Amino acid sequence: MMRRSLVLVASVAAVALAQLGFQGYGQRVPERGHDPFEEVAQPRGGEFHFIRMEYTDLPGRHRGFGYSSRMGQGSGWWIVDWPAADNHFTAGLQRLTRIDVGDPRHLGLLDNRLFDYPWIYATQTGWWDLSPKEIARLREYLLRGGYLMTDDFWSTDPSQWQVFAGTMAQVLPGQEITDIDLADAERHVIYDIEEKDLTWIPGSRHLRRFSDGSIVPVQPEGTEPQWKSIEDGNGHTVVAVNYNTDIGDAWEFADVPYYPEKMTALAYRYGINYVAYAMTH
Repeated sequence: MMRRSLVLVASVAAVALAQLGFQGYGQRVPERGHDPFEEVAQPRGGEFHFIRMEYTDLPGRHRGFGYSSRMGQGSGWWIVDWPAADNHFTAGLQRLTRIDVGDPRHLGLLDNRLFDYPWIYATQTGWWDLSPKEIARLREYLLRGGYLMTDDFWSTDPSQWQVFAGTMAQVLPGQEITDIDLADAERHVIYDIEEKDLTWIPGSRHLRRFSDGSIVPVQPEGTEPQWKSIEDGNGHTVVAVNYNTDIGDAWEFADVPYYPEKMTALAYRYGINYVAYAMTH
């Protein structure tokens, strides 16, 4: 896959916050008014597109989402946080770098357009059920230079890791899932990710409002964030594994005041580093 040379801006911009209220622990804000980030983006060209990977859920694990059916985009775990997370991150990538960013899109692994894009995002990968053809296609994509970012699966149910790791063992046989070292390029390609940044990024469901009005993230018991990767056999990282953390929610809720701004800023730094690594290595 062809790589383009990029010149990127390494300064961090502040995240704008809208004036919206918090509705309680574990609940999304039911009405945001007219929020363009909740609408499907209009098509526009660019050298980079955020690509969300569609997949079929494991039998017995399917979860439908009303908004996905309303918008006619399908349903299942792959669509969690869509389209707001994709739209927010796309806007941030456009603002914080010099990448020419087009509209975010989603497609399945068997779609031949997959090879037009160097970077794909998959959420809830503890529930995916890839077919043998999809496994072979993902292997081909990664070995041809593609990059996969995975997100939002948790050790609160150990079977999620087993499903993910078992699938990747078929995709890239013999390639171990290892911790990303603080010295690795993914930590420094644009932003420096330091030891203090190796913290969990909460989903909106992990925020609790206390009687004094404060909003505090409450980490699920027994979870610890893990930042891992998988290489292609030639020393290049091709999969970023974000476990026990929810980067997608930090993007999705970037414009609401009850979500911690520091966590959103960190989520953007992680995401931008992954994109920059994918497009320059």
